[in-house]
Amino acid sequence: MKIVIPGGSGQVGAVLKRAFEQKGHDVLILSRSKEDHSSTLLWDGRTLGDWTRAIDGADVVINLAGRTVNCRYTAENLKQMLDSRVDSTRVVGQAIAQSKRPPPLWLQMSTATIYAHRFDAPNDESGPLGGREPGVPDYWKRSIDIALAWERELNDASTPHTRKIALRTAMVMCPSPGGVFDVLLRLVRFRLGGNIAGGAQYMSWIHDQDFVRAVEFLIQRKDLSGAINICAPNPLPQRDFMQEMRKAWGTSIGLPASKWMIEIGAFVLRTDTELLLKSRRVIPGCLSAAGFSFNFPTWSMAAADLTSRWR
Repeated sequence: MKIVIPGGSGQVGAVLKRAFEQKGHDVLILSRSKEDHSSTLLWDGRTLGDWTRAIDGADVVINLAGRTVNCRYTAENLKQMLDSRVDSTRVVGQAIAQSKRPPPLWLQMSTATIYAHRFDAPNDESGPLGGREPGVPDYWKRSIDIALAWERELNDASTPHTRKIALRTAMVMCPSPGGVFDVLLRLVRFRLGGNIAGGAQYMSWIHDQDFVRAVEFLIQRKDLSGAINICAPNPLPQRDFMQEMRKAWGTSIGLPASKWMIEIGAFVLRTDTELLLKSRRVIPGCLSAAGFSFNFPTWSMAAADLTSRWR
């Protein structure tokens, strides 16, 4: 297959590129910086250009473009998060629409953050999307608004010959440096990986190998479209999540952190508390109903494998 990955220069793009190339597929990355001239094309994520020739005749487009959410949620950063997602989705749709041979499948990255902050029940694809959530800062709604606008741009794209899927993705756990697993494991290694603000908030996640397998599954299953949750079937509270990480690493010590400590730490690290405090309890309803089988359905299994690979 010929697979084009706009915004594929980050960790998730690298995971997909490596896996697809190992199976003999031709992978092309669209990036704002040209790091590898042999497999990367320049684009700005906003306007049509020479890169559109790569879309024409491709078998699959997987759009991962979007500014990182690991930042302070200032007005300017939130605007950049919104614009980078909406603009890139719009221009990918335009490129597909003008193609003489439009790709049969467009996989568009989305986020599990689109669902409501909740503790009582898991969210499958029919679960309530977030709105104004009681008991949390008002600005958390901006993340949900961005996610809704992101998917709306995908749905509005006029691509009648292309199947479209919004990948409502949880945290992709990969042992590579700089990713979320690497950051969390660093806390565990320094005996800081304890409960955060009580630890009742749920964490949804997916092992990197299951993420790749889920994408491959969706490519093959031509009957599936729309919004699909890409996550493991067993989300768990943050306190249990970190306990399993400590067990996998081989330590029983993990100092807890109160909410005010997290607020100070987030300010120092130039990130936002929503990433740690929002309860994301998401399950893969469509994948499970379609018969997808996870190699790492539980976090204990995934943490043991990821820790071993990290070492």
